[in-house]
Amino acid sequence: MFKQLSVALVGSALALGAYAQDQASKVQGLWKLVSYQVETKATGELDDVMGKKPTGYVNFGKDGRVFFILTGEGRTPGKSDAENAKLLSTLVSYTGSYELTDTTFATNVEVAWNPAWVGTKQVRNYKLDGTRLQVLTPWRVMPNWPEKGESRSIVTFERAAK
Repeated sequence: MFKQLSVALVGSALALGAYAQDQASKVQGLWKLVSYQVETKATGELDDVMGKKPTGYVNFGKDGRVFFILTGEGRTPGKSDAENAKLLSTLVSYTGSYELTDTTFATNVEVAWNPAWVGTKQVRNYKLDGTRLQVLTPWRVMPNWPEKGESRSIVTFERAAK
């Protein structure tokens, strides 16, 4: 009986490992930003905070590293220190190693547009739907939009063309 139990446990572990690899292969690669919405917890309001046509990419590498660079629609070079500083409100960018489960990924942030994120673990939920990847942040006060209070980002990507 012990031998049968051992075989069953090993078989289950191998199946879980194969599932995790399959899930990772579905997420890995380059994704193009389609939309970036922020939902305000208090009101349920959805805002296209990066405009109707934001730009950007996320790349989940096979090497276990993720790169995000997301920018708002209509960005133009700043002509003053104040205008250059304002550009930070239409930018989200970070990188680090990542760990993936079937519904979440966690990024161990090593470099970020917001220095407060460096050294943190950013956990996100995600949903795959064909060629679409939707990323949902936890409820929190986002550094780019603190006036909204508690909010979450709903970021949608499509598989980038090769």
